[in-house]
Amino acid sequence: MDPISLEDLALLEVLRRIDQRIPLLSKDTDIRKRLVESGLLEDDEEHGPQLTSAGIELCKSLQHRVAADAQAAKILEQREAEDAPEDCEPN
Repeated sequence: MDPISLEDLALLEVLRRIDQRIPLLSKDTDIRKRLVESGLLEDDEEHGPQLTSAGIELCKSLQHRVAADAQAAKILEQREAEDAPEDCEPN
């Protein structure tokens, strides 16, 4: 399994900022439009941008993927350490 892409990590960061009600930057207007068009975000003038159910589910999915990647990396690191030859073997 390939690690999560940089684009997905960036998307997760934007979704988290929206969920935490952190104002989006002016450079984020294009992604905001795409999120609205894809049904992940509702952009209400009264309440501001809010994640839809689909946006929340995608955010959860991406968070699980990041956690799974971290766990997989940890397991691989442990296996490599176990398979590595001992440097100081007695003669």
